[in-house]
Amino acid sequence: MSTSPTLAAPTTLRHARILGLGGYRPERVVTNEEICRYIDSSDEWIQQRSGIITRRFAREDESVIDMAEAASLQALDRAGLEAGQIDAILVATVSHPYQTPAAAPSLAVRLGITDPAAIDISAACAGYCYAISLANDMVRAGTADHVLVVGVEKLSDFTDKHDRGSAFIFGDGAGAAVVGVSDTPGIGPTVWGSLGDKYDAITQREAWTDLRPAMEEPGRTEAISWPSFVMQGQTVFRWAVFSMAPVAKRAMEAAGITSADLGAFVPHQANMRITDAMVKALDLPEHVPVARDIAETGNTSAASVPLAMSRMLDEGEAPHGGLALQIGFGAGLVYAAQVVVMP
Repeated sequence: MSTSPTLAAPTTLRHARILGLGGYRPERVVTNEEICRYIDSSDEWIQQRSGIITRRFAREDESVIDMAEAASLQALDRAGLEAGQIDAILVATVSHPYQTPAAAPSLAVRLGITDPAAIDISAACAGYCYAISLANDMVRAGTADHVLVVGVEKLSDFTDKHDRGSAFIFGDGAGAAVVGVSDTPGIGPTVWGSLGDKYDAITQREAWTDLRPAMEEPGRTEAISWPSFVMQGQTVFRWAVFSMAPVAKRAMEAAGITSADLGAFVPHQANMRITDAMVKALDLPEHVPVARDIAETGNTSAASVPLAMSRMLDEGEAPHGGLALQIGFGAGLVYAAQVVVMP
């Protein structure tokens, strides 16, 4: 009687941590006054409602891959690694303009990384935190020794500049992290989930397939509406304010720490009022610095958490080697939070 062979598998789990962070902000600064040329609003109203003063827009010829490359090179340098040491690339984005191929394989070519595993992750503003969790699991299980995680968005390509509810919110940028093997735990358990029945709270206005019949109509002369991203501001605000603080608390509990142990709180940069409400609900001690990059970057979706954390470290606002609570939340509706050791 024959028996089936037993597959070989790792018998022990390793630890993982973030080895290096990088960020890229486009050069062009876009003021609220410029945004208000196309919507009935004001600088004062935008600042009161969102906390946004300026945001960055990429050049027309500057792509998601261009920005991801810049952030990745900085992250690799700070991790002290060569591109050839990367085994896998995870790119979190919802604004790469091609359905296929993904941005990750093209980024690999730009960076000179030969034959890595390379995929894109579509989890909107939670994409980076999702990808950090996946990279952590890959390293711990031995699937990869080094994983490049990138959060990158060119949301200016998908923003309706005439939509008063969303035109002032979004910006462009990229953040990157290298996740690798560690002697001690460097990435805590992830608390994540989704509410698919609330998909219409933040959504693409039309499906790509809706454009085809319009484009193929004989004799059509009127313009075709671009499938921009739109959101129900109040619905998203209430969900984030009342639901995300409990998620953040669960992430700290899962990591076995309290808010007093934190060296930084890095929430998704969606709205200053949401951040303020979360700080209050978490009862954060005054000594814990809080990322408030929304004021100068706008909402950069998947890029917001790594962009903010890398800036805080660069400017000495957060301590190298300290603990940071990071959380992303957005379209889906999806969310993810974890505590990490900052590089």
